[in-house]
Amino acid sequence: MTVSRYVHRFNEGGIDSLLKDKTRKPGKKPIPVEVKNEPCRIVCKEKPGNATHWSTRELSKRVGIGHSSVNTMLRERGLKPHLIRSFQFSKDPDFEKKPEDVVGLYLDPPENSIILCVDEKSQIQAPERTQPILPLLPGVPERQTHDHHRHGTTALFAALNVLSGKVIGECRAGHKATDYIAFLKKLDKSCPKRKTLHIIADNHSAHKTKEVREYLASKRGRFVEHFIPTHSSWLNMVERWFGGITNKRIRRESRDGVAQLERAITDFVNHWNESGRKFTWTKTAKEIKTSIEKAK
Repeated sequence: MTVSRYVHRFNEGGIDSLLKDKTRKPGKKPIPVEVKNEPCRIVCKEKPGNATHWSTRELSKRVGIGHSSVNTMLRERGLKPHLIRSFQFSKDPDFEKKPEDVVGLYLDPPENSIILCVDEKSQIQAPERTQPILPLLPGVPERQTHDHHRHGTTALFAALNVLSGKVIGECRAGHKATDYIAFLKKLDKSCPKRKTLHIIADNHSAHKTKEVREYLASKRGRFVEHFIPTHSSWLNMVERWFGGITNKRIRRESRDGVAQLERAITDFVNHWNESGRKFTWTKTAKEIKTSIEKAK
């Protein structure tokens, strides 16, 4: 029957009729655009009575279409009701000036100066898992218990050199003004003399105490502070480095004490400095403001 069908098609249309298959009517009628738009309108404008967001099965009951078809419609329009993304706009009254100041240091650093992004990562726990961590196996991820013994915490002070990419780090028991001053003294000793140290920091209360002001004044221009706007930690490049050390060295291991945790942190800092890696800032202050206005 197949051979007979193709011979018949050749007799009617020649070789051209054999190069592509004949068109057929669809097995099901295509869904009208109006019907496709309705689930998308409901997802964007309404909420279900018993939940905070729609599922494909609940939505399919509402519109009378199969849940797989509803899923396809939402995918085509990039709608994901199950996801949520947080945001925060800065309400800093000096928001217009601060990004220009900080980004200007990143893109065009002044001569005879060192740009240091400074911050602290506080309350780093040293958890010891109640059972040994099970190793990675084919088809099975690494496994560890959800509960652990707590052995205390440490605070990591870090200063990222924007030009060289190297990090000066120090672990301390707390993150008060006295600890911040002690870290500033370490930066003063570690950096070449006769260089102006431009410190990019956030608005933490420990960074603005009377003791900190007096110490900086006593150094007579050695330090120049630049504060990022409130709710704008993404503007401080050391936060990107904190994300790396958290994912690669802090989060997954089991440790029997704070001393072991601090050794692991010091080891990561040393390896980072030996690697020669660094972050490069690319966006201008104008591009940042344009993106924020677009988001608003």
